[in-house]
Amino acid sequence: MQLFQRLNQLTRWKFTKLLNQTVALGVSASVLLFNASANAAEQVILKYGSFQGPVSVAELNEFVKTGKTTPTLEAYLQESKQDPDVARKALIAGIKAEPAYLDRLLSGWTGPIIISQVGEVVYPPTGRLDARALRTAVNKSIQEDGEITLLGAIRHYPEDTVALEGDRLISVYERLSSLANIL
Repeated sequence: MQLFQRLNQLTRWKFTKLLNQTVALGVSASVLLFNASANAAEQVILKYGSFQGPVSVAELNEFVKTGKTTPTLEAYLQESKQDPDVARKALIAGIKAEPAYLDRLLSGWTGPIIISQVGEVVYPPTGRLDARALRTAVNKSIQEDGEITLLGAIRHYPEDTVALEGDRLISVYERLSSLANIL
């Protein structure tokens, strides 16, 4: 009889331990998933000269997909005298290649050049380029999209808010395009 009691007790202990481990795993996964989604830009501060306006990353994504602008985006494009089609193209055109190749580019001599170019347009609101954060954003863009784009760097920037320098947008796009043609 004691043998059955011990076996029953052991079974309950294993079940409790398994249940505790499952709960701990679930909580850990939730925290990791929450942190992963929290560590991405949600808002963009559009800058052009003295004009500054906040726009959500979702609004930028919608603009790129459909061409539809929000009042803030419309005001920004009018103030900067930028053609919406060119601005859309500048946000999504980039260096496309196999992710492994792009990762090697970032690790090689071209990495600091690419980060510097993207960093002229996409940077933290504090104004100082955080090369490590931008490199993380570009790496995530490569892994998810298989390319390096300004929009990818914005979407994956590991802070809640990122600044987008409008008066440099087209020139950086042109330099990245030239670099993509060389590579």
